[in-house]
Amino acid sequence: MSEEMIIRTAIVTGGSRGIGRAVCIALAKQGCNLVVNYCHGEAAAAEVVALCKAAGAEAVAVQADVSNAEDCKRLFEEAIHAFGRVDILVNNAGITRDNLILCMSEADFDAVLNANLKGAFLCCKEAARRMVRQRYGRIVNLSSVVALRGNAGQTNYAASKAGLLGLTKSLARELAGRNITVNAVAPGFIETDMTAALPEAVRAEMTKGIPLGRPGIPEDVANAVAFFAAEQSSYLTGQVLCADGGMAM
Repeated sequence: MSEEMIIRTAIVTGGSRGIGRAVCIALAKQGCNLVVNYCHGEAAAAEVVALCKAAGAEAVAVQADVSNAEDCKRLFEEAIHAFGRVDILVNNAGITRDNLILCMSEADFDAVLNANLKGAFLCCKEAARRMVRQRYGRIVNLSSVVALRGNAGQTNYAASKAGLLGLTKSLARELAGRNITVNAVAPGFIETDMTAALPEAVRAEMTKGIPLGRPGIPEDVANAVAFFAAEQSSYLTGQVLCADGGMAM
C-alpha cells in the first residue's frame, strides 16, 4: 500500500473534552482513525467517538492513565489491535493544581509533573517504538503560553509545560532521520471547562493581555494541531506554534 493510500491513525490523550475533543474532531475531518484516550469520563469519551464517526472516521475510546507506564502500554496495544498502526500522537492530557509556591504541596507539584510531562514522555516512548519501524510519524505536544512567560500560582504547571518544549526539541532531533516530526502547540487563554472555573475578574484581566482582544476556543488550538499532524507538514519539526491571540509576543 502506498503512503497516499494509508489511513492514518491518531491517538489523542485527554481526548474526551475541551481541546482534546476539538483535536479529535479536527483529525477525524482530515480522514484519520481516532483513538480517544480518557482517564475519567467514559460518557464524554463515547460522545467524542460518535462525533468522529459522524465526521466519517473510525474511532474507539480507550481508558488509560498516561502517567502510568502499564496503562500507557495498554493504550498503544489497544490502538494497534483496533487499527493496526499508530501514525499520529497528540499529547494533550493534563491537569492543574494551582497555588502560590509557599502554599503548594509536594504532592500537587508531583501530580502535575506526572500527568503533564511524564505522561507525554511515556506516550512518546511507546509511539517512537512503532513509528521508527514504519518510518513515519507525527507527534504534537500541547504545551502552554505559560511555558514561555510564566504565571504566578502555576509554578508546577509552567514547569511541566516548559519541560514539554525541551522534550519536543530533543525528540525532534532524535527521530528526524526516521521521517518522524515532533512539534508543540502552546495555547493561550482558551475557553474550556478548566478556564470556566476561574473568577470573572481573573478572566477579564487575562483577556486584557490578549492583543486579539478575546479568549480562544478549542477549535483554534485544534486547527494548529491538525496543521502539524498533516501529511503536508513533513518539513516542520522541533517547532513551537503559539495559538494564543498574541499573548506571548
